[in-house]
Amino acid sequence: MGRVGLMGPIGPMEKRVLTFITAFTTVILLLAANTVHATIYKYVDRNGVIHFTDSPPAGDAKALKARDSRDDSTSGSGAVYPDYRRIAEEAARKYGVSPRLAKSVIEVESGWNPGAISRKGAMGLMQLMPETARLYGISDPFDPEENIDAGIRYLKYLIDRFGKLEFALAAYNAGPATVDRYRGIPPFRETRNYVKAIMGLYNGKEYVSMSRIYKVVLDDGTMIYTNSPVYLKDLSSF
Repeated sequence: MGRVGLMGPIGPMEKRVLTFITAFTTVILLLAANTVHATIYKYVDRNGVIHFTDSPPAGDAKALKARDSRDDSTSGSGAVYPDYRRIAEEAARKYGVSPRLAKSVIEVESGWNPGAISRKGAMGLMQLMPETARLYGISDPFDPEENIDAGIRYLKYLIDRFGKLEFALAAYNAGPATVDRYRGIPPFRETRNYVKAIMGLYNGKEYVSMSRIYKVVLDDGTMIYTNSPVYLKDLSSF
């Protein structure tokens, strides 16, 4: 493995990237060091706040169950990611969707975790609902190729139907009927944050800042690391 050196002062973008990587790594290490098991959960609440916890979150917040950190296939090297990205790029070109858009959707939907399951039952890399998986003839929603192929076909359908990318993304999150009912992006914070997050990535912007991490230990011993102290008490920041 070659070494990468810095030949000059670090610019603003590099600082933001390094800050995110450092904060994210800190979260994972802290969780790993303080839990008996190695399963880590990530979820985004209704306020758009990202949390990492060692215990399955309650309620209807979107929850992504990460694979066991002892699984070599999901090691910190990220060696599995290039394959998923290649599949996404090929499927996107096949169906006439921007590869960058397809990858942005996957990033926000599942964080490239093929085993992701939401509280509402959405599955896999592109978080397909069971009825959507059936509609597109998916036999295994956790198979990366099947999931991505169906997800991009569905995304293409929504783009063609609504004619506006933001509306299509809102429909992917909240359902086409909801977008029809509101004649545009519905007034749901989750959906608005979702659209903003994907458009940010698609346009080459960051959609989350984790420059400051807060630790919360609940009464039952559950530990939560979050990038926002909103409505949480007795915080210690890192």
